[in-house]
Amino acid sequence: MSSGVKETFKDESTKTHPENRPETRPDIRPDIHPASRSAPAPPVPAALAAKVRTLAPTMTRSMQRVAEAVAGDPAGCAALTVTGLAERTGTSEATVVRTSRLLGYPGYRDLRLALAALAAQQAAGSAPAVTADIAVDDSLIDVVAKLAQEERQCLADTAAALDVTQLEAAVAALSAARRIDVYGIGASNLVAQDLVQKLLRIGLIAHAHSDPHLAVTNAVQMRARDVAIAITHSGRTTDVIEPLRVAFDHGATTIAITGRPDGEIAAYADHILTTSTARESELRPAAMSSRTSQLLVVDCLFIGVAQRTYETAAPALSASYEALAHRHSPRTGH
Repeated sequence: MSSGVKETFKDESTKTHPENRPETRPDIRPDIHPASRSAPAPPVPAALAAKVRTLAPTMTRSMQRVAEAVAGDPAGCAALTVTGLAERTGTSEATVVRTSRLLGYPGYRDLRLALAALAAQQAAGSAPAVTADIAVDDSLIDVVAKLAQEERQCLADTAAALDVTQLEAAVAALSAARRIDVYGIGASNLVAQDLVQKLLRIGLIAHAHSDPHLAVTNAVQMRARDVAIAITHSGRTTDVIEPLRVAFDHGATTIAITGRPDGEIAAYADHILTTSTARESELRPAAMSSRTSQLLVVDCLFIGVAQRTYETAAPALSASYEALAHRHSPRTGH
């Protein structure tokens, strides 16, 4: 592994210099290292609207106008040249190109192709229309309908955008792990706890840390064959990034589950699993909407590991069911 790996990700105040890293880090295979990780493929057309929703809060206002235009009218924008879209949104050609790249496309031509495909899907009825935000005066019937549609769309967007190659690599690392630490704060910690209790039931050694100090002190003990997982929708939660960085520096394989694969967390992740999110609103914050997609990724990880370790996982799962069976049986004699 080269000594300069990842040093461009962090500024001088937070960057871990290569010369200060423990000698355990070179044990990690270079082919799974972020520095050599291939660029993610452009999002499939069905995931474009989700990508806009996820990245819009971090865009400049001019880029937001471009992103909102392509998500709101893919057919109309697909017919426009880069100059035409710039004129329609009151921006510049450079802004259109930057927005295209931020959304994951090499250039505007690739974005136009995705827009045309998305328009065709919508015309055929395979791409559901965007629902309206939940309003304060909505009836409970409307709330149920809107939430159900948002949840379905969020799951579909996450499934469409999930990099299966990264998922397979993460499953392989977890299946062979000596120990697994999972970091999450707030709503993301609930997801971390869910993953840990699943892994424990198939016989793996796993811990979920919500206390940032405890997370760091445990991360110091991690080595090669250990796996650390960070769950953060924003990709910039300091209390999650710090223990992942420490685990990374001590040789553990690191995984990030995040809605921002270009966020700070990526600097210390060997594998990145991208989640989608429903539109954020006053009554539906990002923490609430991101949980659904995070749980889907967690379930994919668990099932993948259970399949890969079936000979040991199946007996362990059966034993855990038997150990708890009496707690779910009707009481008799009292």
